[in-house]
Amino acid sequence: MSAFPSFLEPLDKAHDTHLPYKHAIFRHKAPIGPVHALWWPCKQTGSRPDLVLLFIPGNPGLLGFYPPFLSAIRDKACSAKVAILAHAHVGHTPGIGNQGQWDAERYGLTTQIQNAVEAFDAVKSTFGPNTKVVLLAHSVGSWFALQVLKARTEVVDGLFLLFPCISNIGSTPNGQSLAWLFRPPVPRIISAISPIARVPPMLLSWFFGSWPRPQITVLHSLLSSPTAIFAALSMAHDEVNNIRDLDTSLLDKHKDRIWFYYAEHDEWVDNQREVVLHAIDAEPGYARVVRGHKDIPHAFCINHGEQLAAQCYEWLLAGRFI
Repeated sequence: MSAFPSFLEPLDKAHDTHLPYKHAIFRHKAPIGPVHALWWPCKQTGSRPDLVLLFIPGNPGLLGFYPPFLSAIRDKACSAKVAILAHAHVGHTPGIGNQGQWDAERYGLTTQIQNAVEAFDAVKSTFGPNTKVVLLAHSVGSWFALQVLKARTEVVDGLFLLFPCISNIGSTPNGQSLAWLFRPPVPRIISAISPIARVPPMLLSWFFGSWPRPQITVLHSLLSSPTAIFAALSMAHDEVNNIRDLDTSLLDKHKDRIWFYYAEHDEWVDNQREVVLHAIDAEPGYARVVRGHKDIPHAFCINHGEQLAAQCYEWLLAGRFI
């Protein structure tokens, strides 16, 4: 097989040759349009994967935060036929699919669900029924993963949900304190003034002293893109207003296919963790739920990708996906 599956187009990046993954464009039909993707091919060159991990990020859906985490999973996998597709949210990647787009509905939940389902369908139709597809998701990406499960129940092999924001986001501490930031017309105002408030990378490094340089670069790219800021804030507005009651029947019916990782303290989840655990009747020690280490935060992808990669690898073994 070629370096890219048929549903991806190469995105020219000079540094790609030295990395285990490739930058790509997933060209959805209108109204979605082009979306950023990262592709980790199988270690066994030219082979068809036995397993594809489809990664759905949190908000903002900037894939550049996640390569250390996703590369570590691929490195740990004992199988040479594991591939990974990371697929961004519509409009969240600076310079890709967000030029001149100021329609908040374009970045809302309905469009983003369609975006995720189409990515799943492309993987499944390209590689066929013998290739397993596991959805790996972070934060609100977990809610989108559940919508894919609902839409494609018969062909989703598993879900790994990391720090899942899947119910009543608006009632969590962060949801309550930040809701004003997402409410129109604030996203448009913030986007409009962002060009005059750009912070040089060196100053960002001073503010975020523990962040690796590549993560600083990703953050700087977001702060330099008014439309990407608008997309992320607009989607957040839809999240806090419309991701409400937990779909308990979906979780209970498919709990044998879902694994959960929670932070010890998470102000984007708060007591919704206990609501989920009650819905799946998870007793203490339930193997499919991990209560994480106190030092690993909701934004694990900044500095703790290796630890979460090890956990995902354990789940791959436990679920006999590899």
